[in-house]
Amino acid sequence: MFDRIGRIADETPFVVEWFVKNGIQVWSTQEGEQRFDNHIDKLLNYIRFWQADGESEKTSIRTKTSLGQMVEEGHFKGGSPPYGYDLVKSGRFNKRKHELCDLKINESEAAVVRLIFDKYTNEGYGTWRIANFLNNNGYKTRKGKNWHQASIYGIIGNLTYTGVLRCGEARSPQLPELQIIRPKQFETANSILKDRAKKHSENSNVPTNTKGKSLLAGNVFCGHCGARLTLTTNAKYRKLKDGSVDKTPRIRYVCYGKTRKQTDCNGQTGYTMHKLDSIVEQVIKRIFNTMRGISKSEIVSGRIQKEMSEKKSRLADAEREYAIALRNLGLLKEEIVKCLAGKSSFSKDTLAGLISDAEKRCNDLDNICESIKAELKQTENLQTELCNRYDEIISWSELFDNATIEAKKMIVNSMIKRIDVFRDYRLEIEFNFDIRQFFLGIDAERALDLSA
Repeated sequence: MFDRIGRIADETPFVVEWFVKNGIQVWSTQEGEQRFDNHIDKLLNYIRFWQADGESEKTSIRTKTSLGQMVEEGHFKGGSPPYGYDLVKSGRFNKRKHELCDLKINESEAAVVRLIFDKYTNEGYGTWRIANFLNNNGYKTRKGKNWHQASIYGIIGNLTYTGVLRCGEARSPQLPELQIIRPKQFETANSILKDRAKKHSENSNVPTNTKGKSLLAGNVFCGHCGARLTLTTNAKYRKLKDGSVDKTPRIRYVCYGKTRKQTDCNGQTGYTMHKLDSIVEQVIKRIFNTMRGISKSEIVSGRIQKEMSEKKSRLADAEREYAIALRNLGLLKEEIVKCLAGKSSFSKDTLAGLISDAEKRCNDLDNICESIKAELKQTENLQTELCNRYDEIISWSELFDNATIEAKKMIVNSMIKRIDVFRDYRLEIEFNFDIRQFFLGIDAERALDLSA
């Protein structure tokens, strides 16, 4: 039929007409020849494709709805399975009597998916670097070809690996039998994707480069002019006191603004890499040691319970005052009836003023109650945040000492937002979380000393 040519109402009719005007006959085995001998032919031509466009849109909606319902019921919508899964017959059949398939984890491919996520989240590998790593170590795609950056990118963003099927806006429940990656790791990976999109921003929590031997990357700045510190290697040989020659390259963090004469910097030109890295590493280890020395309940619950108790007491006082104010307002309104009957000792103007003041008092107290309730909710959210952050830091502390330099970089950049370096290696460190919030209410001797 003619609607096989196309189903775009504002385009296809004119394409068909163009063919006919240029001497090309257009035929349908069901509808005969399409002619344009008069205005009626043109109108019928347009109506035909307008109707086909509408049917196409309805079919698309029905298909999307059907696929969405399948996904919400926990069934695979069809097509090629994502890498890491195989198709298995389900015993279910569609309207055309074709047997449908479900997904099943392919353990050998799933191991590669886990490796990709581990390299990306724990060691800071980029998509190109992961692809090269897989290719250099003999890993091939399902079709036996080399890995490409785009394939790695697609895997990192595929929600299916958490055990949740997706089709448009539709989502399935969590399916443990399909979970290859923990949801937390998936969220971390996609957070890194977003952070790397703003890699030149000072607010990025991901190292700009995990290659090389330096611990810091992208989050270290000159404390005097604010310019970013970049790595440089001095290849000159150095003569030692014993007469021997040290051929080890000297790696330093240098102030980009000062070396390029872009800023009026009065600080040091550079800082020795191993010395600055060592200072930062010691700060990180001190945090870990302190966190391990204080229980989670002591850090989180003690501080939160104190705040919750204080806020609940304030809320009870405010609600009590609000109840009294409402009662007073009710009494004043009852006095209006007496006033109208000439039995009140108050004049109309006096009552109006008193009622206005009482209503304002009630509104103010109501706003105070709502504000305290919001603070209580915020404190509860803080407790959840502290618990999650505590678990995260403890897990990092267990990995840090034996971690690779890539993994250490990821941990440091996850904890530290910005480091400003001043003369004589004096540091100002801004963490990605309020480090002192963990230690409020803890004895001073046991609390972390960040003054150094």
